[in-house]
Amino acid sequence: MSDAPDMEDLIGTDDPGFGHVMACVFGIQEHESRTYLHLLDNPGSTVEELAGELDRDRSNVNRSLTTLLEKGLAERERRLLDPGGYVYQYTATPLPEAKELLHGALDEWAEHVHDVIDEFGGQ
Repeated sequence: MSDAPDMEDLIGTDDPGFGHVMACVFGIQEHESRTYLHLLDNPGSTVEELAGELDRDRSNVNRSLTTLLEKGLAERERRLLDPGGYVYQYTATPLPEAKELLHGALDEWAEHVHDVIDEFGGQ
């Protein structure tokens, strides 16, 4: 993910928005954090609905959702359709849980940086 912002981007931003913080801390792309934020307001969305709302191709939305699922930021549920078949519906991880994940990832990063500082110069 070469387009994903990182911690350096976060440190260099005076007033980051929540989506930017998510992108930097989790190493995801900005459009993936936008997808998460949209899911917060629209739980149970399908790929087709998200593609329309976010004005993105379905395959790109699928990739974003896969990343969010891997990061623990979304859940997927299969819903059976009356005429047969099924559709997947996606829901964002509740905001309090996402904030806990963010705090944990940021704490891990800060601890790593503290270790690097402490180990510098062999002391």
